[in-house]
Amino acid sequence: MIVMLADAATESSTGEQIVFWVTAVLAVAGALGMVLSRKAVHSALWIALTMINLAIMYVANSAPFLGMVQIIVYTGAVMMLFLFVLMVVGVDSSDSLIETIKGQRVAALLLALGMAILIIWGIGNALTESRTVGLASANEEHGGNVQGIANLIFTQYLLVFELTSALLITAAMGAMVLAHRERWKARLTQRDLSIARVRGPGHAGNLPNPGVFARHNAVDTPALLPDGGISEISVPAPVRARGDERPLDRVDIDEVRQISEGETALPGEGKSE
Repeated sequence: MIVMLADAATESSTGEQIVFWVTAVLAVAGALGMVLSRKAVHSALWIALTMINLAIMYVANSAPFLGMVQIIVYTGAVMMLFLFVLMVVGVDSSDSLIETIKGQRVAALLLALGMAILIIWGIGNALTESRTVGLASANEEHGGNVQGIANLIFTQYLLVFELTSALLITAAMGAMVLAHRERWKARLTQRDLSIARVRGPGHAGNLPNPGVFARHNAVDTPALLPDGGISEISVPAPVRARGDERPLDRVDIDEVRQISEGETALPGEGKSE
């Protein structure tokens, strides 16, 4: 970021200036939205906007590797993991107002003040330095952007790189712990669900379609249609092929007719007057 401001202070093309000021305004707006937003999910989306615009700045200033890492690792992985944890665990706006760790607000203010001092010092040093070296010259020193970053990571900033890796691993483990739910009972298998469905008070199988009269719950007993005919699909084909289908009784047809005509179907009772 310091190198970007230094490059912006020197002569640059109109397109570079437009890209810088548009992405800079959006990045600052995303940072302010992240701080001022009252919902944690909205804050995560605001900071994702900031990261995307920072990635555009990196690419525009001859740092394509940093830009791709910014999008893939931070915006695509870390932020999506953060959103996943928020949606699974659930964080209410009132929860963020409760100070669970004593002194965390004072520590946050001190760290913010130290970060502001570092940023002001770095920007001032970059703007007042007589000789400024852009990313293009820095890339040529080691043969490219990736080679230059590798040289810095594995030599001068090796300890910081390892500490950052440990921090990301700790964040991933913390997300897994927060999303975990302790199960007090064993998960029901498909067999357990089937047994519970059969032994339950409800109907175990599929109910007949409207207008179909199921005479019995046996598979060899055909159902009757409103016109008194037999529903062919109510009996399995292997049962019909073996000839085990029960014959249709005339009493059943009369019973269906009585029900359809509004007459009583109970034995010993005639047509209502």
